[in-house]
Amino acid sequence: MRKQFIFYWLMLTGGGLLAQPPAGNYHANDRFEQLGATLPTPNTTRTASGAPGKDFWQQRADYDIKAELDDEQRKITGSETITYHNYSPDELKYVWLQLDQNLFAKGSINALSQHNSIQPQMSSNAVRGLNAPSSVRSSITGDKDYDFKITSVKDAKTGKPLPYTINNTMMRVELPVGIKTGQSYAFSVDWNYFINEYYGRAGYEFFPKDGNTNYFIAHWFPRMCVYDDVNGWQHKQFLGQGEFTLTFGNYKVAITVPNDHIVGATGEIQNMAQVLTPEQLKRMEKAKTATRPVLIVSQEEAEKAEKGKPTGKKTWIFKADNVRDFAFASSRKFIWDAMQVEQAGKKVMCMSLYSKEGNPLWGQYSTMVIAHTIKSYSKFSIDYPYPVCYSCHVNGGMEYPMISFNGGRPDPDGTYSEGTKFGMIGVIIHEVGHNFFPMIVNSDERQWGWMDEGLNTFVQYLTEKEWDRDFPARRGEPQDIVEYMKQDTKNLVPIMTSSDNIMMYGPNAYAKPATALNILRETVMGRELFDYAFKEYSRRWAFKNPTPADFFRTMEDASGVDLDWFWKGWFYGVEPVDQDLVEVEWFAVDTQNPDLNKAEAKKQADEKRNTVARQRDKDYIKESVVEKNPDMKDFYNTYDPYKVTDADKKKYEAYLASLSPDERKLVESGLNFYTLKVKNKGGLPMPVIVKMQFEDGTDSVARFPAEIWRLNDQQVSKVVTTKKKVVQWTLDPYREIADIDEESNHFPRQPAQPTRFQLFKGGGFQRGGGSNPMREAQQNQQARPAQQGGANKN
Repeated sequence: MRKQFIFYWLMLTGGGLLAQPPAGNYHANDRFEQLGATLPTPNTTRTASGAPGKDFWQQRADYDIKAELDDEQRKITGSETITYHNYSPDELKYVWLQLDQNLFAKGSINALSQHNSIQPQMSSNAVRGLNAPSSVRSSITGDKDYDFKITSVKDAKTGKPLPYTINNTMMRVELPVGIKTGQSYAFSVDWNYFINEYYGRAGYEFFPKDGNTNYFIAHWFPRMCVYDDVNGWQHKQFLGQGEFTLTFGNYKVAITVPNDHIVGATGEIQNMAQVLTPEQLKRMEKAKTATRPVLIVSQEEAEKAEKGKPTGKKTWIFKADNVRDFAFASSRKFIWDAMQVEQAGKKVMCMSLYSKEGNPLWGQYSTMVIAHTIKSYSKFSIDYPYPVCYSCHVNGGMEYPMISFNGGRPDPDGTYSEGTKFGMIGVIIHEVGHNFFPMIVNSDERQWGWMDEGLNTFVQYLTEKEWDRDFPARRGEPQDIVEYMKQDTKNLVPIMTSSDNIMMYGPNAYAKPATALNILRETVMGRELFDYAFKEYSRRWAFKNPTPADFFRTMEDASGVDLDWFWKGWFYGVEPVDQDLVEVEWFAVDTQNPDLNKAEAKKQADEKRNTVARQRDKDYIKESVVEKNPDMKDFYNTYDPYKVTDADKKKYEAYLASLSPDERKLVESGLNFYTLKVKNKGGLPMPVIVKMQFEDGTDSVARFPAEIWRLNDQQVSKVVTTKKKVVQWTLDPYREIADIDEESNHFPRQPAQPTRFQLFKGGGFQRGGGSNPMREAQQNQQARPAQQGGANKN
């Protein structure tokens, strides 16, 4: 026979009981069922585990390119021979190439699909740029055409022209015979184009003060489209936002520039003795053993070159194997520093190219940040496989294999704000980090922006913290995505949205997936399981082209954690996290001990009598009738209802005798039982994390997995047992799950904190720029009068 234990309901600290939702309104089954048909069916090419299958294949394209940079006209003229290798099971009768520079063509899809309108007041440049690509309107203000001019497409062996058709940013080349499985075909393309002003991805930057130009050249040659098992030809038009989907190959590139230019590019310099001076060669050797960057070209030498004129041309030859793209930077203004590091037994030359406008920040930080990034990313993904890595200074941030174009510029007087410093370090980490995602783990950026930006931003967050514990990371912390997730869901799209169709690209493709992965690592899976699975994904798909399904499946396969509910909520949905601790009930076992029970009853009775009204009556009523006439008293005036009687004791002893040892232990434990009622107001199920603040000042945290919502995704009840009494409960105490309403996370409710505002005396409110303590300190130093002896004392 089971003993019945009586619980006293000691305290209800909230409002009414939760109303039960009507049957059939739960979505828990949908949320916690497998993704199933949402993901593509596994096969022998891409397996159910998320790994490449035994029949996995991908194409390769090798390039031999000769190009010349015309500094006077700001023009590129090039010729390339492409050898395309067909490893697919299909015969290819034509091939597709990307002509990304056609983004700048007048009347391009990008330009014509932009939203714009006429304003009451507009500049002439704004009017001329109304039908130009939105990101480059300042560049397209004259009659010059900036798109590719294709002058020749020929068979590499016979020299015969090949028919081709240009469709905006894509070009189809028809082949004389189909390329069968295992065969290769070589053809040549000649082209030229005028270089646009730098617009965030590539272009030139002109410096009026010294009359020189820095060039950051990318997507500058016709490049092969990807042909794969997922899409066939991936030839979605380049509209500016969805980035690049590319094929791996080997590159040999000869770049002819004015002979006073310094060039950095994807790959290793093949003719260093011909393009560098003997002194520069010595410095390069020194950089191989240095622990700090060595100047190959100093600022003094770069400033001298700024004032000179080229006396001829020079050709720099680069070679890069197993890369998906090629970019380069060129200028006579470049300062050049280098430092070699070792990663997993492989030597990597870390180098920076920057003009004087970047100092002192760039000389101090850029190359050191490259070295740190390579080390940190290698720890979390795969070892950096390439021999060099460049960081080049421009206002922007863009990535290419072994080279990136990065922002962060001090003020003209050489001072800089803390924000400028951390912004520069952060962008270098991010763009150098792109070497791993997607330059090595080669995702389809044109379709899935988050697979490179989101994954990369997540590892960037980890790398920033390893650079400086107090690094003010912009993305990655759960609370930083709250404002985005608070918005009306009508204005949001899922992470799993095609790149060109994403609204609010930064929060959606960068911040939200990075935050999701951080939560997955820290709160859902734990670091050990997550890190192993993430490294396995990187290993499996290094130098291959994964899809989202390959990532989702690998993370589950390598960790043994079912995460389909997580991918559904964070990647396929737009609902926010909003947990509400609506009610806490406090129970304790009734020990039936008369000493305790009657003492507690007396205490409650005393508290009930000790009211404000009773205290007021004490002063108001000078003497009651009973006090004045003792004969008005009877038995009940002296009777103590809270006194423990012999009968009480016998009853208690009989009760104890009926209990087993375990039952008696439970009765005498003194445990407190709390029933927590939590509502899922936002819709996105997440772990329930609750902090208990005890009456003795200590605290403890209880964690319940997201699966707590699997049978009811609207509200749950959970019993928490404690030895100590709890005086305050807090959901998500460490801000781990991006809860959008923290006021509902406390029980009892805490008073709202005011939003502060400032009062200004008189006049109007004036806005100023960000503070620059470095400049202020310098100004204070200059203003300080000299002391005796000619020394300035700080």
